[in-house]
Amino acid sequence: MRAARFYDRGDIRIDEIPEPEVKPGEVGIDVAWCGICGSDLHEYLEGPLFVPPAGHPHPISGESAPVTLGHEFSGVVSSLGEGVDDLQVGQHVVVEPYIIHDDVDTGPESRDYHLSRELGFIGLSGCGGGLGEKVSVKRRWVHPIRNDVPLDEAALIEPLSVAYHAVDRSGAKAGDFVLVGGAGPIGSLTAAVLKARGATVAVTELSELRRQRVLDTGVADHVFDPTKVDVAEEVRRLTGGRGADAAVEATSAQPVLDTLLNALRPQGVLQVVAIWTKRASIDLFQVVMKEIEVRGSIAYVNTHPSTIQLVESGAIDLKPFITGRIGLDDLIDKGFETLIHHNETAVKILVSPSGEGL
Repeated sequence: MRAARFYDRGDIRIDEIPEPEVKPGEVGIDVAWCGICGSDLHEYLEGPLFVPPAGHPHPISGESAPVTLGHEFSGVVSSLGEGVDDLQVGQHVVVEPYIIHDDVDTGPESRDYHLSRELGFIGLSGCGGGLGEKVSVKRRWVHPIRNDVPLDEAALIEPLSVAYHAVDRSGAKAGDFVLVGGAGPIGSLTAAVLKARGATVAVTELSELRRQRVLDTGVADHVFDPTKVDVAEEVRRLTGGRGADAAVEATSAQPVLDTLLNALRPQGVLQVVAIWTKRASIDLFQVVMKEIEVRGSIAYVNTHPSTIQLVESGAIDLKPFITGRIGLDDLIDKGFETLIHHNETAVKILVSPSGEGL
């Protein structure tokens, strides 16, 4: 089969590799669509980061570069390993792409398995990936979805689950005023989750195209251009001088972090979901004097079922966030390069490893 594999920084190749063996307790999946994630771009530009470098195998997967990329994917069950009897061949599924030690509690009550020691990700740390035509995944990490949910939209459930977990961590609830920093993929999807929960959502974003998109999709009530207005003052004006109840940082940009902190009300929550690869500075005087809570969130933990329910119920429409569909051969030129150099034109670019659906 064909797969996009990461060798080193700036070196991703389309290789012919053997199809994966479906072992006991695993589910064989024909990948339908896979999204290109910001973390994939970080690997390409700055890596290896999550990818184990050549000669330094990941402690759980035992693999090192080259590894197949892709962790935001949907597909169709193609085969069932011994002992898997609660799924059917032909069923639509998405994957929670974790690689976790077997002794970690990943049961329905766990709230911290995503923080366990030496955790890795399918599509970054080994065990195949969604930028290959097929993958085999442990049953625990395979989530069925209704077959009437289009598979291209289903590929966005993984990043939507990132947003869902961030909103959970923020404590935002119906009736709250929440400011989202950035209208890229995670910022936009976070706004969508917030709207589905009944919050009033404001977004600050430099790109005119991205500002218009969150307005057009209905996930934002207010959109600000920070070069034209004082965002914190606008938030206070809209909240009767109070400020935002919560703010979500989804850019890893220092000016955005500063703006969000300024816009928060006393005892508000600053939620950071962006992956910062450089140190940030924070005005601790404001944190102390306003008793701000600063929280982080990474990935997701037992949130895929709830996220899937949001999509299946129609509370969130994922179709508007798909801005491109390509095949493996166009991965770099029309995928990575577009997202690196023209990211304001795209939210989520999906890849069909087999070429079906293009």
